[in-house]
Amino acid sequence: MTTPEHESPAPQPPAPEFQDRVRRSSGAIAGGVLLLAIILWLGFDAMFTGSGRVPWLALAGMILTVPLVTAFTFRPAVYVNDDRLRVRNPFRVIVLPWSQVAGLRSGYSNEVVAVSGAKYQLWAVPVSMRARKRAARQETRAAAAGEPGATGRGGLFGRGNVGGVGGLAGGASGAGAAAGGPIRAEGDQFMNDLRELQEARAHAESAQGEVSVRWAYEIAGPALAGAVVLAILLAVG
Repeated sequence: MTTPEHESPAPQPPAPEFQDRVRRSSGAIAGGVLLLAIILWLGFDAMFTGSGRVPWLALAGMILTVPLVTAFTFRPAVYVNDDRLRVRNPFRVIVLPWSQVAGLRSGYSNEVVAVSGAKYQLWAVPVSMRARKRAARQETRAAAAGEPGATGRGGLFGRGNVGGVGGLAGGASGAGAAAGGPIRAEGDQFMNDLRELQEARAHAESAQGEVSVRWAYEIAGPALAGAVVLAILLAVG
């Protein structure tokens, strides 16, 4: 009597070689913590010590402002891997395979341009003019001091890192100099690394697909409800 052979499990797809790298604005998060602390403190104080319509107005105000503060401070993030760029903005999540990215622009704001022509701002990568001026001064001092390779060098992917997100979302401030590249502001260095990754991965088979956009109803819903309740309370006041 033979024992039945167990069927071998179906082959599983290989795990991605590189995990998502996440970029957030530490300044925005710190500001969000401070704003939420103030809103909750004032709101609960008004709810428990106020009289008449004040507690209801405070409750409606918190329902409106807490989601908005969360959306603009804690929510923005940029997720990067070899196959696609995922941008989480205050009210939308945009997923762009590298084949659908036409370019990345840095001006007074950082944005990604899709092949279709649509533009999406990277809220998690704010532009700091002060950081740009500081990086320019450091670059000038390095060139004046005659440091070798102070200009005309590659970014984080210039040392065999193209094709993987490696150190992409780590502390990019001063990373250009550490990796043999020009000194750039942190946000500009990050955008430069995204450009190099897009150029390296645009034609990869796993980086094909369509752009998807999803609205953040979990943020817009509560905020809209708070606005409606607040408007009603003020109207009947």
